[in-house]
Amino acid sequence: MATLKLKKSPAGAAPASPTDRRAPLRGKGLSRPRPTLEQAQAERAERQASFEQRRAADEQRDRRDGPGGSRPARPERSGGKSGYGAQADQGGYSGRSGHNVPSGPATKSAPRKSTAGGSFRREEPAQAPARPRGPAPEAGAPPRRDQRRASGPRPPESQAQPRPRPAPRPRAEEGDSPEGERLSKRMTALGLASRREADEWIAAGWVRVDGELAVLGQRVGPEARIEVDPAARQEQAKQVTILLHKPIGYVSGQAEDGYEPASVLIKAATLWKDDPSGLKFHAGHARGLAPAGRLDIDSTGLLVLTQDGRVAKLLIGEESKVEKEYLVRVEYHGQASPMKDFPEQDLALLNHGLELDGVQLKPAKVSWINEDQLRFVLREGRKRQIRRMCELVGLKVVGLKRVRIGRINLGHLPAGQWRYLAPWERFD
Repeated sequence: MATLKLKKSPAGAAPASPTDRRAPLRGKGLSRPRPTLEQAQAERAERQASFEQRRAADEQRDRRDGPGGSRPARPERSGGKSGYGAQADQGGYSGRSGHNVPSGPATKSAPRKSTAGGSFRREEPAQAPARPRGPAPEAGAPPRRDQRRASGPRPPESQAQPRPRPAPRPRAEEGDSPEGERLSKRMTALGLASRREADEWIAAGWVRVDGELAVLGQRVGPEARIEVDPAARQEQAKQVTILLHKPIGYVSGQAEDGYEPASVLIKAATLWKDDPSGLKFHAGHARGLAPAGRLDIDSTGLLVLTQDGRVAKLLIGEESKVEKEYLVRVEYHGQASPMKDFPEQDLALLNHGLELDGVQLKPAKVSWINEDQLRFVLREGRKRQIRRMCELVGLKVVGLKRVRIGRINLGHLPAGQWRYLAPWERFD
């Protein structure tokens, strides 16, 4: 193994200046010494001059050969600093510290051929013809789905063509006059069905107007002839009406203030054993029941629950003329038997002449049936109407029971039980 011995500088010798460098060591594994700035600039200027000479020789040869020569003239490129930069832009050779490195994408460089001037030029590789990818699109045709991304950004919404929408289906036949009344409303006014039932029958094809099949939304004139298919009547006949003897503590409609609605009493266990209709109860009869009239939570008596819209309109419609009869137990100034002391003129006011909320009440039939009980027959049903009427004349209601609606009497139906309205029974 070789050893190196360093020679010591003699004592008193002046230190070496930075420019007086000792020659670098040479040997295996040692790199080339780094040149100074002046040396690097000189080498770069020499390479630039050599390149300019070769480029000038190539251009002179190209001009001498002319268009028929083996190499076309190189186009000049603007924007470069010098010919060296232009050559680099054309795909030539550039590099650092004198090393020629191919520029551009990493592809296999073409072989270089020597020219007469001693310089080298690079042959351009032949380009293979592009493989066709199907028929060319017609001019002005929209790009295919798989070409939309490559064809550029989508046009703004203001220029984009809206997608066509299907035309809405007409709800009435062409030729129907916009004048007149809606068919469903007309059927309700004639008492043929409720508005909802009329729309269902029209959609099912059970209604004809002047011999032609009706459509939803159709309008008819006053002279139109409306015919209903018997199948609609059979469907309507499946709807039931229930007569309930409502006890105190139940509300007529939706549950409120913690009190249950009267409809919860409609079940097989509470069906009156003497029901004259002969119908058998099933769960569908307890669904979709609506009260046709009200009874206060502290009132009792006959309450009608129905699935038939015609019954509800008949009993509580604005033009209803069906009578409702009530038995009302009253007190007058704390007297348990007020019939003798109650003024006749106040009794006359109960029959006609009172107002509620600024509206004149319709005529009623009010009379004494015993010393502490009055009989009321009304043709309207305001909220708490009887109690408020009695308050206006100094009476206090201590009990109220509805015993009749139209031709239907409460009869012997026990409190908390119910029965069906028989097919032969009618309210009017």
